[in-house]
Amino acid sequence: MAENRKKKVVRVESDAAEVEEAAADWKPTPESKGKATTFRVIAAILWLLAIGTEAFAIFFVLRQDPINMVLLIILLVVIGALAVGGSLLWKRANRLDPARKSDKVRFFVQNQLGAIITVIAFLPLIILIFTNKNMDGKQKGIAGAIAIVLLLVAGYFGATINPPSVEQYTAETQTVVELTGQNLVFWTKSGEVYHLCEDASAVNLESEDNTIYSGTVADAHADGKERLTLQVDQELEQCGFAPAD
Repeated sequence: MAENRKKKVVRVESDAAEVEEAAADWKPTPESKGKATTFRVIAAILWLLAIGTEAFAIFFVLRQDPINMVLLIILLVVIGALAVGGSLLWKRANRLDPARKSDKVRFFVQNQLGAIITVIAFLPLIILIFTNKNMDGKQKGIAGAIAIVLLLVAGYFGATINPPSVEQYTAETQTVVELTGQNLVFWTKSGEVYHLCEDASAVNLESEDNTIYSGTVADAHADGKERLTLQVDQELEQCGFAPAD
């Protein structure tokens, strides 16, 4: 797309006035911490609803004779939707307030909790579907296949392949300060990464709101940006910064 050099630049202000330029250890802003807590609470509620729906299917629907297949399939879909919704919110919370990679147990559980909850919400139900005496082979095949597909889909959304960490965010902040002299980066709403200056070509491509946002590395992550651009050498030249040794 064509470049647009007349974009509006908006500064994203952090609530943490005391944030240092090159903090020894990255910390989320109070606003990010608050959002992460809210997302986690809502995710927990959605997961509890998913498990509650599973319990209803196990202790009521699967005990009927004959089995109400329509109701069972609807419940399976509801469980999958609740599990996915909770996982997406939990992942957003983890980007705002990640765990430490050095704390291996917490790091694993916090980042894979969506997948763990998905297994809890589906696996017992799948086992009971295939062992149910009130269902014939065809019914077991249909309901079981749907449940397995939903388990795999929800599990995909619940698992995190490259989870963020405090160590990652700390290293990125230190890199930005070393390269530019300050903890200030730039990004657009549609982009997935943040950049070193407002003159970088990547942030000057046409975008929906025609706006470049700026703030700290913490602010960029709070706005959903995953990491620093990989085009660092190119942007050092475009931004007028001396290349790293």
